Amino acid sequence: MKFSEQWLREWVNPDLSTSVLGHQLTMAGLEVDAIEPVAPAHSGVVIGKILNAEKHPDADKLQVCQVDVGTLSEEPLQIVCGAKNARKDLIVACAMVKAVLPGNFKIKKSKLRGVVSMGMLCSEKEIGLAENAEGIMELPIDAPIGTTLNDYLKLDDVTIELGVTPNRGDCFSIAGVARETGVMTRNTVTPVDIKEQPVTIDDIVNINIEAEEACPRYAGRIIKNVNIKAETPMWMQEKLRRCGNRSISPLVDITNFVMIELGQPMHAFDLDKIQGGINVRMASQDEKITLLDGQEITLNADNLVIADDSQALALAGIMGGESSSVTDDTQNILLESAFFNPERIIGKARTHGLHTDSSHRFERGVSPALQVQAIERATELILEIAGGEVGPIAEKSCDEYIPQAKSVFLKKDKITKVLGVEIDDETVKDVLNRLEMNVVDCEDGWQVTAPAFRFDIEYDVDLVEEIGRIYGYDNLPFTLPHGSIEMSACPEDTIGELKVKELMVNLGYQEAICYSFVEPKAQNLITPDNPGIRLTNPISEDLSVMRTSLWTGLIGALVYNQNRQQNRIRLFEVGSRFVPGGSDETHKNQDMVQGKSDLLQEVMIAGIINGSAFPEQWGEKTRAVDFYDLKADVEALLSLGGDLSSYHFAAEQNPALHPGQSARIYKDNHPVGWMGTLHPSIAKAMDVKSTSILFELEFAAISAAKVPDFKILSKFPAIRRDIAIIVDDETKSSAIINSIRQIAEKTLAQSSDEGSSSVSVELFDVYIGDGVEVGEKSLAVSLSLQEQSRTLKDDEIDTLIQAVLSDLEQQHGAKLRD
Repeated sequence: MKFSEQWLREWVNPDLSTSVLGHQLTMAGLEVDAIEPVAPAHSGVVIGKILNAEKHPDADKLQVCQVDVGTLSEEPLQIVCGAKNARKDLIVACAMVKAVLPGNFKIKKSKLRGVVSMGMLCSEKEIGLAENAEGIMELPIDAPIGTTLNDYLKLDDVTIELGVTPNRGDCFSIAGVARETGVMTRNTVTPVDIKEQPVTIDDIVNINIEAEEACPRYAGRIIKNVNIKAETPMWMQEKLRRCGNRSISPLVDITNFVMIELGQPMHAFDLDKIQGGINVRMASQDEKITLLDGQEITLNADNLVIADDSQALALAGIMGGESSSVTDDTQNILLESAFFNPERIIGKARTHGLHTDSSHRFERGVSPALQVQAIERATELILEIAGGEVGPIAEKSCDEYIPQAKSVFLKKDKITKVLGVEIDDETVKDVLNRLEMNVVDCEDGWQVTAPAFRFDIEYDVDLVEEIGRIYGYDNLPFTLPHGSIEMSACPEDTIGELKVKELMVNLGYQEAICYSFVEPKAQNLITPDNPGIRLTNPISEDLSVMRTSLWTGLIGALVYNQNRQQNRIRLFEVGSRFVPGGSDETHKNQDMVQGKSDLLQEVMIAGIINGSAFPEQWGEKTRAVDFYDLKADVEALLSLGGDLSSYHFAAEQNPALHPGQSARIYKDNHPVGWMGTLHPSIAKAMDVKSTSILFELEFAAISAAKVPDFKILSKFPAIRRDIAIIVDDETKSSAIINSIRQIAEKTLAQSSDEGSSSVSVELFDVYIGDGVEVGEKSLAVSLSLQEQSRTLKDDEIDTLIQAVLSDLEQQHGAKLRD
């Protein structure tokens, strides 16, 4: 809401400076976004009259004008002007010699093509009153010659722009802001005197309301023989300009003026273009209408329209139609004013790509008591400016759907409980009465009835809020919060999110926070078997499905950074994915129809690396990241819980990962995640440059830690034996190590107390080459064996080694290398 301070002070004039007034409006809930002068600073610009305008003797496009500036000069000023509209008897804005225009542009005596010029005739643009101008400024014929333009237009003014919240639709007008200002400052508000206009003709429009719920009140008045070519008075043009509206024509200017002044949007139809009466109805599906801006739109069945007997004339509450618009040939008009149910207007303008001052107000609620007042006020201005013959007001109402005044009971102790201060009864009643609320005393409180324009008063806390903001938030006492501090539990068997993030940062990653909503096409590439849950009302098509993997967002973040010349990228994210029915094991082949499967929200951690393995340096050669770089980081992450041995990697295929370069991660044989190289086809489709390796893990799996269990260190020496075996090239070394550990622990347990022995198995060499058959490989493994209570004997070690070799031969076809 943007308005002129001078216009506001015509209604209520508190003894406050502009800055203090702005502060008080902000503290009352009407936040001031900006206070700006209505025109840039200038001086020396006066009102003049062109006495004569002759063609320049040496220039076709220039005129030599004699300008009367009254008592400021004994002789008319000779001024050379290039504006096409400069003519005899025109009243103009004249910048005299020594005048200073906006931008510190100083006017000096000069010669133009040999002719002396003693000033400059100004346009609105040169004075800073408009962004563009086609000629010099034309002022009314009665403008006083010799008066400064500042004094005549009252440019010693500022515009105040308010950020009005959606619940305060009553403040989208001078009347509404004046009412709030009067209440805050305890000043009397002097509203405009709206008089009933005398009826001079009997013509009346027939009104029918089919959509009574959407439009429970509609009023119209016929005015004939209007002078459509009349000039909008300068005072009205200036008030509109200062509110952000340009002057268009008298009728349009008057309806805009009344809308800003009273808060009631209005519209004027060309009466001669209306066939029959007015019918307020819902549009037919796919019905078309061409609006005032020339745009043809296709209507939906939930659009409310103002129609005649043959077609839709206007999109109700949003914009009028071109077919019934007022033109230069209009003589007779129908002035309309209506109350529309805000719920039936909300979002309709946006559906058609529109936003108007009318829709902005109707969506937030216009008082249902304003319609007749607005017509009377507009009629008065039309008669004053354009003349005409006035018919009676035709009004159609449906009281059943008109919002009724809300009555709310306010208990006295509720005020103290919410605001923390006791406010005496007289102050409470005074505040509510000044807010135009009806207050009835009760035993322990008040029964308060809100006025018609206050749609936001529904509960007692709404009334307490009103009392608090008018009483003054600055006047409310404040106390520092206090309370006891309790130490939160920090169990050893759980790893916190912060610790996980700190590790990732220490590994060189940066945290990314991506949307939980993703693009359907990208999601289908990553999880083709699980397209995800589509949102009913997405903010855009690119963010219309819930993500089923964190990879979708991370790949998008990777591409975003690559496009900004980042050549080494390491990103991770901790966040939720949303899978119908559960995790990877359960969501495949699920019924994906919305609402037919349970939505499971799982917290995951995912990461992606791309570019060089190390920052650019002299100590290491540049190489691209590979699978094992990320595997090392993942193992560091899995090691946080102190139980890395419970995890293992298995070569499996994932549709998002490169075949042969992907692995599934298991914990105690339960799948908890994936890692691998991004599939080349997906990388190409998503514009990923160079190889990217990524992982995703269930956060719950890595956050479970193994509680340390102290064991006394053995004082007896450990025995190490190395063995080298030949196995098939396809045999996994992890399977060999697990087999050796199991049989060694089992064998030692037979001759020792439970838990008194320890076995360590390490792979220290893999060999393929001379002495090893093609298709086979040599694995060298060390066994470290130790007892708590004694030193192991050679025969025990030999027996154990034989048991290990025998088991390896049976399980894996391994044989001892010569």
